[in-house]
Amino acid sequence: MQFLMKNYFKLLIILFAINNSFFAQIMPSPDENIPFLVTFSKSSDKTWGDDDNIQIYFFAIPQDIKTPFYIRVFDPDNGGKHDENRNGFNSKTKFSVYGGKGAHSNEAAKGKDPKGNYNSGILLNTKTFGDDPQYDDKWYNFGPLNPTEGELQPEMGYVFKLVVEGAEGDDGNLYRLSLSSQKDDNVKVEGGNILTYEYCFRTSDAIGSVSHLYPFVTKGIVSITIDVFDYDDEGLIRIISVSKKGENTKLEKSENREISKHTISDEEINTSLDVQFIKNKASKNNNITVSIANQYGVSLPFYTVPIGGVPKYKYKIKVSK
Repeated sequence: MQFLMKNYFKLLIILFAINNSFFAQIMPSPDENIPFLVTFSKSSDKTWGDDDNIQIYFFAIPQDIKTPFYIRVFDPDNGGKHDENRNGFNSKTKFSVYGGKGAHSNEAAKGKDPKGNYNSGILLNTKTFGDDPQYDDKWYNFGPLNPTEGELQPEMGYVFKLVVEGAEGDDGNLYRLSLSSQKDDNVKVEGGNILTYEYCFRTSDAIGSVSHLYPFVTKGIVSITIDVFDYDDEGLIRIISVSKKGENTKLEKSENREISKHTISDEEINTSLDVQFIKNKASKNNNITVSIANQYGVSLPFYTVPIGGVPKYKYKIKVSK
């Protein structure tokens, strides 16, 4: 299929719809190979992997979707089967859904360290979870939500925001998210997507496992900086793209952060990158926080459904005369 379109935003909306399976858009997705998202409560030690105790996610709904949908959270409570127990569960986590003006356009919610009015927009629903067995290892629904209650963004459609805040306590809340057209099952919203500008997640325990993040590179980007918090020297990080066969990061350490800078080629514009975390060290329950910024310090979004599909390196065949 050839995208001979002058309007970049139309191209982006079409690319959103590519590579959606029958199942709902789930974060982390099977392609990402990440066990759980993580939010620690505010009394936790930062060396446990969450640098600010706040995670913000956005849910994009195409403009032509008129039917209600659901934002679903798997295992939202603090306790039981999956969560990280720090000497007895004593934590609470607040989940809040926002729509309306400012839900996505406000820059305060898109930095690696949410500050100021990061909870901008119109509050549509909120719930705080503690050690609640009724929600352990189960899905909880926010919704039904009307698509037009989101903030209309030309390049995305209607966008909703989910702010996850670690409140009292020091435990780690491990959970997953789903964008679904159904209340009792995970069924995709056609063309929808979930994105975040700072990804805090649990890495796999298995040596040799590879986790994937899919940031999207827009026009005007010439370089990126990868910021990894609390990686604990767990393995290697490399980049696969249409023009990178496997570029390893050169991490510069600063306290508990590791920074790596990379040049963006012309071929990589308007494509996704595959940032891979390759585990080569035995460890358990490692949580890390990752953000990527362009040359101006503006954060790139990570999409659970990579725009344009999972990037594949394009081999260049040289013809000698």
